[in-house]
Amino acid sequence: MAQPSITIVGAGFGGLAQAIALRRAGFRDVTILERGDDVGGVWRANTYPGAACDVPSPLYSLSTDPNPDWPRRYAEQPDILDYLRGVADAHGIREQIRFGVAVREAVFDEQGNRWTLTTADGERIDTDVLISAVGQLSQPSVPDIDGRDTFRGAVFHSAEWNHDVDLTGKRVAVIGTGASAIQFIPAIAPKTGHLSVFQRSAAWVVSKPDSVFGERRRRLFRAVPATLGAERLGTWMYFEGITFALRMRMMGAFTRALSRRHLRRQVADPALRAALTPDYEPWCKRLLFSDDYYPALARDNVSLVVDRIDGLEPEGVRTADGALHPVDVVVFGTGFAATDFLAPMEVRGRAGRSLSEAWVKGAHAYLGISTAGFPNLFMMYGPNTNLGSGSIVYMLESQARHITGLVSWLADNPGSAVEVDAAVEDRFNAAIQRELDRSVWSRCSSWYRNSSGTVTTNWPGNVSTYRRRTRRVDRADYRLRASKSPRT
Repeated sequence: MAQPSITIVGAGFGGLAQAIALRRAGFRDVTILERGDDVGGVWRANTYPGAACDVPSPLYSLSTDPNPDWPRRYAEQPDILDYLRGVADAHGIREQIRFGVAVREAVFDEQGNRWTLTTADGERIDTDVLISAVGQLSQPSVPDIDGRDTFRGAVFHSAEWNHDVDLTGKRVAVIGTGASAIQFIPAIAPKTGHLSVFQRSAAWVVSKPDSVFGERRRRLFRAVPATLGAERLGTWMYFEGITFALRMRMMGAFTRALSRRHLRRQVADPALRAALTPDYEPWCKRLLFSDDYYPALARDNVSLVVDRIDGLEPEGVRTADGALHPVDVVVFGTGFAATDFLAPMEVRGRAGRSLSEAWVKGAHAYLGISTAGFPNLFMMYGPNTNLGSGSIVYMLESQARHITGLVSWLADNPGSAVEVDAAVEDRFNAAIQRELDRSVWSRCSSWYRNSSGTVTTNWPGNVSTYRRRTRRVDRADYRLRASKSPRT
């Protein structure tokens, strides 16, 4: 078997899963380019106080590397990062990683069927196969607020937490109330002098059934691995059931009742409860899990601000009602630019066409992996592969298996390029968009949708369906083209 050169961009869950799959298939000419200084992806970058996962740990793990030593059901950021470091070490992947390398441009050469990458340092790297594992949640989204440069205090995004800024006794503004914010707000509220939380829209929040995995339980997992497998399977089946109920529109009333009960139990003030009650259908935006978010907002030193922000001024935040909220520090909890796939890379495929041109009406890819016109480019966590319920790690492993099948096809045809048939991709995208148009995610504005309202992030079905569709490569869906110039 010939060995095509393979470059993976990103060393998070996706990049590691892909590297493991390729190694098991016998591919050795694999390089991972990671812009950070360690593996981990979002779990390396997001070090904000309280950072944790909202998928149970036994399922939020690679099937190749079950972990009997998770300290709790919902693992926290340091434990997930340690896990990923251990995975990289166990599989000898670190030797394949170049840290501190950010890819700025990728251009496909139709004569030689190769990609040329240009890094932020100006280095040029040639590769036969390019696999993007940058994910959907790697580019922080910071709103364009007037006067930001005039503010005299510290400003940072939760994904780029400035640990040098001591919040003790400070007046802190948190802008945004998404999944990250509801974790770090309870963690910082007790130490601040005053915390002002600026909410654009309330979130549906339910209790997080977290628990510690004691030593006895961990010992059982180690002694009888099947028990850990059973816990993983049970969790997987639970999420599959939720996904099915979501598709059947059976979860709305139940979630609404559950969340409102949670709110009533934790917030006594009727005015605050009213401000924290969403005005859109449950699950339309990401459902949030927390038992300490509402109590944090009810603290005497915390205020919830629902008036629109007009801008930042030297002394604080000005809202539409004319009020100035004096603050010393501004923290953005405004999430990520999830629909800007592969950003900030500039990608050019056949005939020099850019990916941004191909996706002008919204990102799309066959199985979330391949886009017509971009041969030998494969994506992990690409368009329409995010989940409203379940573990993205399961999806990533499905993609890694499928991509490895495509690479194996290329290995059997040295110098060739493979890309999805445009008609196949169009039919696939049209079919899933029809499903998504009927889904709950089309009912409101959220990061699941792009500026034109198209849901470009989420998979509309169960993960078992995706696993089945990606299990094998149907070569009839792709086009294989030989190189136009001999390899030297």
